[in-house]
Amino acid sequence: MRNKRPDAATRRSQLLDAADAVFSAHGVHAPLELIVEKAGVGRATLYRQFPDREAILLALMERMVERLHEKARSVQDHDDAFFVLLQYLANRIVESPVLSDYWRTVGLRDPRFMPARQRAWDAFAPALTRAKAAGLLRDDVQPSDLSLLSGMLGAALRGADEAQRRQYAQRALDFLMHGLRPRPPADKDGAHG
Repeated sequence: MRNKRPDAATRRSQLLDAADAVFSAHGVHAPLELIVEKAGVGRATLYRQFPDREAILLALMERMVERLHEKARSVQDHDDAFFVLLQYLANRIVESPVLSDYWRTVGLRDPRFMPARQRAWDAFAPALTRAKAAGLLRDDVQPSDLSLLSGMLGAALRGADEAQRRQYAQRALDFLMHGLRPRPPADKDGAHG
């Protein structure tokens, strides 16, 4: 007879989904009991999977990075993949502003987050190279600029609700994309076309 209890991977996924929702609604300092309730598991299950709050936050970041890599693989043959990934990043900021803000601030100072952060930027590297080769991206854009770009997209966090955050994120993304495109050569008067 097969065991009807969900396996550890399923419970972990349920806990991460619940944590994402709870942290997005109540902030990263919300009581962990809310995650237990939302996931429909016992407190011991939470602590078996995650010894503390930071472990949950790190696991959420790692999951986001893995999804970013999946997205990068799905668009790797497209010259505009870099811009598709920026849109994906903007959407994630809108959907989970509290977590995004945490990763941009606290995560910068915590060495446990550095490998996940580097893996996130690594997801962009092939797309960045391809976009430059196709003439879609300025030659001076470097992988290190991704921290700056994500910070600029973080302005979407200022929105009062998801609709306003989405509007701000799209506006910021439009400005970024325009600025990231190669500039037309100056005409003989030095003006840009």
